[in-house]
Amino acid sequence: MSKVIVLSDAEVEKVLDEKSVIAAVEGAYRQKSDNRAAVWPMVFYEFEPGVADMDIKSGCLEGDNIYGLKLVSLHVKNKEAGLPELMGTTLIFNMKTGEPEALVNAGYITKLRTGAAGAIGVKSLARKDSKELFVIGMGAMVPFQIAATLISMPGIERVTMIEPVNPEKSAGLVDGIREIVDTVMERSGIRRTAVLEGISSMEEGVRRSDVIITMTPSRKPMIQKEWVKPGTHLSCVGSDMSGKQEIDGHIFENARVFVDDLEQAVNVGECEIPIKEGLFDKEKIVAEIGDLLNGKVKGRTSDEEITIFDSTGIALQDLTVAALALRKAKDKDMGCVVEV
Repeated sequence: MSKVIVLSDAEVEKVLDEKSVIAAVEGAYRQKSDNRAAVWPMVFYEFEPGVADMDIKSGCLEGDNIYGLKLVSLHVKNKEAGLPELMGTTLIFNMKTGEPEALVNAGYITKLRTGAAGAIGVKSLARKDSKELFVIGMGAMVPFQIAATLISMPGIERVTMIEPVNPEKSAGLVDGIREIVDTVMERSGIRRTAVLEGISSMEEGVRRSDVIITMTPSRKPMIQKEWVKPGTHLSCVGSDMSGKQEIDGHIFENARVFVDDLEQAVNVGECEIPIKEGLFDKEKIVAEIGDLLNGKVKGRTSDEEITIFDSTGIALQDLTVAALALRKAKDKDMGCVVEV
């Protein structure tokens, strides 16, 4: 009989901070680069297209001595019953014995680890003198993405953002996002200095920015190639299923491209459609981000170069952060122990 620790979302929120999550996700990328971690094929099923679906991402991390999975489900009609549209659970097993160790609510972890991933791409590939960040999307994940990026790139002075479906509402959504950004940063012991503002013009936001992060479920490019100035870095975080596309495929033609997982990026990431349309060859992908972090390849090679990080989201992020939450929860004697 095994003892499994169950952690609620509230308990996870009490023990984790964004800065430590960034370090954990970097460590997971490095382990993958060193062949000490593996990502297994993703499972995806649509119960009702655009209304109800689920996906399972799984893998193993030798350095954390764990393997496991995260299952996320989307049921749009849940809001009619007063339930969350998006729900997720992470299950961790001991790699040596196979024993289940923890069942962890994946909600808060997903927000933190997604923010960490995009920020790692920015820190690794953006120009060091970058001052302007433009975020496309103003959903629940966005405050964590902004917080993680400002923690990783303290030189950023202004963050502009846009709600792409209803751009005229962007300015009115900023206050709520700002409040969460400040809370997340303060939990890491960091005070925000950058200005946050909403704008209604996509083209204006793209043209004036040094760094662009896309966080939408779009299936139609929102950014045109001619808007992107030389030296820009783009972290594409929203494309995580086949058919999604956030940026003009022509941007890939002369960009230096990195991914979190090669197979996943080619099949379901921002790279997918440009490759299928013949605008980009998968052989031109420089490397996975872990290889860059481990110094196996060069990142940006000039201040004029456009760089892209295709962050599809991999199970290793969820597993390593869930393991971090489990360790911290044990130290505080938190969680519910269940014998199974």
